[in-house]
Amino acid sequence: MKIAIAGAGAMGSRFGVKLQAAGNDVTLIDNWTDHVAAINANGLIVTRDDGKDQVYPMTALAPNDVTTTFDLVILFTKTMQMDQMLTDLHDVLANHPAVLTLANGIGNVETIEKHVPRSQIVVGTTVWSSGLVGPGHIKVTGTGSISLQAVAPASFSNLGDIISTLNAAGLKASPADDVMAAIWKKAGLNSVLNTYCTLLDCNIGEFGALPNWRELNDAVLDEFQAVAAAAKITFSASAVTTLIAAQFSPETNGGHYPSMHQDMANHRPTEIDFLNGYVARLGKQLGVPAPHNAILAQLIHSQEALVTAKD
Repeated sequence: MKIAIAGAGAMGSRFGVKLQAAGNDVTLIDNWTDHVAAINANGLIVTRDDGKDQVYPMTALAPNDVTTTFDLVILFTKTMQMDQMLTDLHDVLANHPAVLTLANGIGNVETIEKHVPRSQIVVGTTVWSSGLVGPGHIKVTGTGSISLQAVAPASFSNLGDIISTLNAAGLKASPADDVMAAIWKKAGLNSVLNTYCTLLDCNIGEFGALPNWRELNDAVLDEFQAVAAAAKITFSASAVTTLIAAQFSPETNGGHYPSMHQDMANHRPTEIDFLNGYVARLGKQLGVPAPHNAILAQLIHSQEALVTAKD
């Protein structure tokens, strides 16, 4: 399959390597000039769990330099950058590829619908993890899985082909029964792990070792469940808590620093407004208080401001 990875940072690069190793024709697309140049010059360096490096020759392009067409476009672009990425790929999208978003946050479907019909869109969530060491260099930890569903199932006939392609690359993909439930489940996980690990400057395993991690977790997810119920979205705080607890082991993602932590460390804007902040805003609209999520969003924004002030 001919695949574009739009947003080829840590996660996009990990997926690109695995899909290319399985025999697919993969192009990494990213706006970070140094990253694109390093990959084209030296290949993509992947540091594995055992500390050893392996180099993978890959094709990388800036969005405006893409001229070919694809069967599948996988979006890992940050939510706040997705609209611009899709605008830059307008000519590529005119070929009607399937568009799969595995990006964090709530609200991605609404952005993608501005650029392609619902009948082309697949939404997924994943607990695979990866870290960006530097231009052209990622570090991978643990294993993961993917849950995905077509936004308009009756109009999308090749979901099975996409799942087969992902599984042939060892990505452990399976169909979801309720796409909004899947999105909110992943957003709940990220609104706990990403947010607290960033504020506490710790990795996932260190967060899980805290004696009060459940209290911190429940403060976020109980509000998620109340807001989801008001919005008529299926959400189980206990199921998300189980998923979160499964990430603590070093064999899964215990040693990983989540993407928000990486963004903060590199003085990049975070996705907090599409995680805790989104739920706080929606709760306010629906008359369901979500004060813990609101204050966590404000704390992240305060941390962003402090980091920016030091630049």
